[in-house]
Amino acid sequence: KDDTPVVLVGKIDNALGDEKYQFSDSTGTVVVEIDNDKWNHIQVTPDDTVQIRGEVDKGWFSTEIDGDEVIKQ
Repeated sequence: KDDTPVVLVGKIDNALGDEKYQFSDSTGTVVVEIDNDKWNHIQVTPDDTVQIRGEVDKGWFSTEIDGDEVIKQ
């Protein structure tokens, strides 16, 4: 459901551009939008596990996650 709070734990596989990233965990993949100011000066590689706190952004044709906080595990 749109605007549902979520906490994701997994990996950011790659940058898709325009502050969007492909995130994956054991359940699959989803696009996560993370504004540059939400990174808190951390650097993440595809080998790093991260926790992303945010909410569901359900559109007409796709569902993404709006990331509010990124924590490197």
